[in-house]
Amino acid sequence: MRWSVIGIADCAGPAVHSKHMPDAPDLRVSDEQRDRAAQEIREHFAAGRLTDDELSDRVQAAYSARTEGELKALTADLPKLPATRAEQKAAIAQRRHDLQRRLLQEAGGGSGAFLICTVIWLATGASGFFWPIFVALGVLIPLVRNGWRLYGPAPEFDEIERELESRQRKNAARSQLRSDAHRRAARRYDRHGGGSSQR
Repeated sequence: MRWSVIGIADCAGPAVHSKHMPDAPDLRVSDEQRDRAAQEIREHFAAGRLTDDELSDRVQAAYSARTEGELKALTADLPKLPATRAEQKAAIAQRRHDLQRRLLQEAGGGSGAFLICTVIWLATGASGFFWPIFVALGVLIPLVRNGWRLYGPAPEFDEIERELESRQRKNAARSQLRSDAHRRAARRYDRHGGGSSQR
């Protein structure tokens, strides 16, 4: 089977340009994308999925491709290759960054509580033991612990994600309970207030 970029374009029919479809198959490809596609085809050949003729035809078609649709057609009948070591490292770095951001957001709430406690301690004369330190330790200790779990020799991403999701669910449940309590209190106030006005 001969692979031809022109043939692929003819089979695809007239191109439809749309500003609302950023991943449309008629988007133009770069030299880097062509190189990646050609390398992927070579790896499939090395795995025994392609013959010599298919390798030559598809690599030539990859370097002649002009659109994403043409490149994707060259590997449409091939399985997805496992992630490379560089891709795995990039995925780990992105996951670590996301977890770090979520942990710092949680720590931000504790930092606010520490500042409020410090202001109260100062307003009351700043005498005696600096008790807001306990609030600060409550923020710093988990932060240091989770930092080790993120950047240590054996990262625990899954465990951190489970803990974050568990705390998120608990916080949502507490917020819902407070909201329900406020609504009940407002209804009681309205009933009593309404009754007093009528009397």
